[in-house]
Amino acid sequence: MSLIWILTLILAFAAVGYFAGKARALASSGGKIRDLHSLPSYYGANVALSSLVPSLAVLAVWLLVQPILLESLVVKLIPDNAIAEGSTRDLVMSDVHRVADGLDMAVSNGLLTLEESEEMRAESTDVRKQLGDLGIALGAKVGPEVLAAAQEYRIMRKTGSLWMMMIVLALALVGAFYSYSRTHKDFRARNVVERVILALLIGAALIAILTTLGIVFSMLFETRSFFSQFPAADFFFGTVWSPDFRGDSELGLLPLLWGTLFISMVALLVAVPIGLFAAIYLSEYAGPKMRAVAKLMIEILAGIPTIVYGLFALITVGPMLRDHFAQPLGLGESGSSVMTAGLVMGVMLIPFVSSLSDDIINAVPQAMRDGSLGLGATHSETIRQVVVPAALPGIVGAILLAASRAIGETMIVVLGAGAAAAQMHSGLGALVNPFEAMTTITVKIVSQLTGDTDFAAPETLVAFALGLTLFCITLGLNIIALVIVRKYREQYE
Repeated sequence: MSLIWILTLILAFAAVGYFAGKARALASSGGKIRDLHSLPSYYGANVALSSLVPSLAVLAVWLLVQPILLESLVVKLIPDNAIAEGSTRDLVMSDVHRVADGLDMAVSNGLLTLEESEEMRAESTDVRKQLGDLGIALGAKVGPEVLAAAQEYRIMRKTGSLWMMMIVLALALVGAFYSYSRTHKDFRARNVVERVILALLIGAALIAILTTLGIVFSMLFETRSFFSQFPAADFFFGTVWSPDFRGDSELGLLPLLWGTLFISMVALLVAVPIGLFAAIYLSEYAGPKMRAVAKLMIEILAGIPTIVYGLFALITVGPMLRDHFAQPLGLGESGSSVMTAGLVMGVMLIPFVSSLSDDIINAVPQAMRDGSLGLGATHSETIRQVVVPAALPGIVGAILLAASRAIGETMIVVLGAGAAAAQMHSGLGALVNPFEAMTTITVKIVSQLTGDTDFAAPETLVAFALGLTLFCITLGLNIIALVIVRKYREQYE
């Protein structure tokens, strides 16, 4: 039974339990709602939650744990002689997964029976060709060990899914029946439901916190492995970025850090003035109709995917800057440059600055404006000397949040500025030339983790060190922004 059917049955049990709980509560009070401790809906919600919460919790844990457990069991079935030279156990396990999925697809499409898939032998069947006809690409010929591991993996997965279905549905039924049997007019259903909802809210907050901690610790462990193979001083203070999987790598952070900061600075120089002036106009000058139209257009701008911005930079902005500015001024010959990526990224960031600043300016008390106007100041003087200074902490927070977004951008940089790291030894003029091609930390994280990579090599592990560095930078900016915004809110709320 598929996961969708399991969820459908759980929801059906909960729905039936909801109406049954309400009916039982009303029956116990003779149909008099005033004799019930709680509203009838609370009794129904109690039965529904008793069915939903335990079953869905076990289902979520099972779906997380089962793949890890099966992986650890199946990997032991692969002997060392089944791992070819130049391959790894992880790559062999990838083939095991693909073979298992291919066999499942062949059975579901009617190309193989269940018995044929379980009795298939690599010695008599070209498994790679047969699965290739189904669109399952395998890196090498399927050996008997891989096929046997895949067949065992399918059996374990099927058995685990069967047990999961029975246990989860049994929990849903038992939970609903137990809660239904306790339902009567004196039962404090409201108190129980509110405690369960509170526990769910706390659980949601804990999931967010634990997810953040999991991300940080995963990067920390891999970064520790990287620094055990590569000197930390060479990484943090190195001026050359030249990864080489043959073992002669220079993995200096400074070229990538400079490219990241340079492109982000250009983007903010575009986004901050335009976004701030747009926010002042919308909040202080625009009429209701104009404000509605302009806000809608800005929100549309915020909804454009970054890959579309990247294509705009590649085919429009880059060639235009090259033909009309870089080449006539002798500053560059390529359309891929810091200016290209910065301008397009700045356009992307305008809604961030504008929307946040607009909300913050509107939050300034009207009494401050009235007081300034009453003392004889003009409208523009009131904005310059009262409204903007009062909203300045919040505006700074919006700018810092936009800066965090700029630092983490990837697609616009790849298509607009290229993938070449800054040449730190090429002189100050080249480093500050906005028409030179540079790249950022995020781009190199992607490039180091794509293609044929060895996760034990420092050239791959450096991606985690770069990610941790980027995380620390953006975390610091977000903390500063939150502190500033909190100080603003304490002043005016």
